[in-house]
Amino acid sequence: MKIIDEFVRTLKNFKIKMPDSMIEDWKNLIIENSVIVDPTIKLDIVRDDPNDNKFLETGLAGKADFIVSQDKHLLKLKEYEGIKILTPEEVLLIL
Repeated sequence: MKIIDEFVRTLKNFKIKMPDSMIEDWKNLIIENSVIVDPTIKLDIVRDDPNDNKFLETGLAGKADFIVSQDKHLLKLKEYEGIKILTPEEVLLIL
């Protein structure tokens, strides 16, 4: 669950400090409300930050409609294979 691990690292390094218990609650909320997939393909689309390819791989494996991110490398793509890449603010406008 590389993506969950990265999510936890991001929250721990967030500008606004969060208690570990809150980070654990967020992690559990995501796990409990997600479909966990194991991507079978490896992509080389995000060349400026190859570590970001895992989000596209997971999106494809999970047949996602969109990926929510604040990552500039992913957002620059805008869309990949029909998966829209949106900021949290953009997602709030369409939900």
